[in-house]
Amino acid sequence: MKLYHIKKLGLAMISGVMMLAPTSCSDFLDEKDPSNLTPDSFYTIPDHAEAAIAATYSDLRFYGSGAGIFSANWQMLEAVTGTATTETGQNSNLNNLYSLSYDGNTEHISNWWNGLYKIIANANLALEKIPGIKFVAPATEAQKTKLIGEAKFLRAWAYFNVVRLWGDAPLITKPQSASSEDFFPQRTPQEQVYNLIVEDLKAAEAAGLPVFETSGRASQMAVKALLSKVYLTMAGFPLSKGASHYTLAAAKAKEVIDYSKANPSTVNLFDNYKKIHDETQKNKLEHLFQIQYNSTVASFPLNDFFPNFKPVTFAGPGGTGSTVPTLSFYNSFEPGDLRTKDQEGWFYTSYYMNGNGEPFDLGAPYVFKYFNIAALGGKGVNPTKLNNLNVNLIRFAEVLLIYAEAQNEAGGLNTEAYEAYKRIRDRAQLTTPAMGTFSQSTFREAVWRERWYEFCYEGITWFDMVRLRKVFNEKTKGFDNFVGHINLNIGSGVALKEKHLLFPLGVQEMLNSPNLRPQNPGYEQ
Repeated sequence: MKLYHIKKLGLAMISGVMMLAPTSCSDFLDEKDPSNLTPDSFYTIPDHAEAAIAATYSDLRFYGSGAGIFSANWQMLEAVTGTATTETGQNSNLNNLYSLSYDGNTEHISNWWNGLYKIIANANLALEKIPGIKFVAPATEAQKTKLIGEAKFLRAWAYFNVVRLWGDAPLITKPQSASSEDFFPQRTPQEQVYNLIVEDLKAAEAAGLPVFETSGRASQMAVKALLSKVYLTMAGFPLSKGASHYTLAAAKAKEVIDYSKANPSTVNLFDNYKKIHDETQKNKLEHLFQIQYNSTVASFPLNDFFPNFKPVTFAGPGGTGSTVPTLSFYNSFEPGDLRTKDQEGWFYTSYYMNGNGEPFDLGAPYVFKYFNIAALGGKGVNPTKLNNLNVNLIRFAEVLLIYAEAQNEAGGLNTEAYEAYKRIRDRAQLTTPAMGTFSQSTFREAVWRERWYEFCYEGITWFDMVRLRKVFNEKTKGFDNFVGHINLNIGSGVALKEKHLLFPLGVQEMLNSPNLRPQNPGYEQ
């Protein structure tokens, strides 16, 4: 485990004139440097608590940080699914992810580990220090409780990713220093990590968060949605909790759905797909939780979806094309699925020269899911050139399909589960077979299939593959066992192996902290 310090939490600037009053040299030398801040000297007022939580939210943006030439961290979760390939091939680490030949030296893997544990470290520090801060008017104890709830929500999100990527992992809940007893921690069994995630989310749920929040901060709806997703994952592999946790997942998802029914203008599906990548709709309606981006601080980071050297934006020929859809996946969608309609759904096969000029053919499908028309250009659109989109982490659409899947597993298909599934297909303008035509088994695979189509390129598909031990077969449109499934994204394809159910730990991290050994199976060197 690397030690993370909070540096430069604040700066104090002193200006003025020297007072002509008696003072000694020793008095001056005894003054504390107001710019030399430590956690003990910083966490003294409510504003400091707010700043600590803001810094932890900011750490979420490691997701879009760079991972070498033509690559970013988020691509790790897409390259391994088989639904994406590359047009550039100039990043060896990314190529290794596409070909399933990555190991503990792969940069993306180390970046994810460091990024997630930095969130955990800052959340731990906030949870340690905020309770000791005195909140007096106009600040309130309710504000303190809410901030603690947000820290627990963020820590839970980070650990949820850690445990799904690496399995057994260090469970750190206190700030660390070189003198900490567990400065070189051992790995904790997965179930204990999941127990902390659930505990944190239950605490966040009871922390007085707003029911829904358009500022980008955590809300009750975001917490409930994430908790339903955690329960769904625990029901599947590797914990295999089964019916009990499918029941919990369905119940928690239903709370969000019931709120949406009572408040459809607050939480709901967007009525068209373009609103999902409309920056005026950030943190609204379908977007239950997003990573916040603004060009004045950090620009939207998913530009590797742009086609390589094709003039689709105001900037002219450019883009990296380092993550593009595979034709096999694109062609597997049902005929008439609005998600494949050019410039309407998830893809575009034509666009306008330099963003808003003459139309031209792209020659292949590219991901349109994150194309910010207002910033980059479109038909009749004068681009702002400032890409302020957020990154989706939880959409209401996922809550609907969590409920459909979990209810089918826990208590069998019912009208509400069917309607939740059908709503996703209705928006795609697809005809859904009558409820009575489904068995539990056929409905199960229908929901899985819809997840592949609805959440492609959102960092969700890989985790579905791992928890289900099943992978969508683009040719048969059925599901293969994970081990032995052929990813069709490169050459003649490459088969998934047992070892791919987990990622390797970074080699450097294991050298720094020998207690992390042994390496995950199949990656030993």
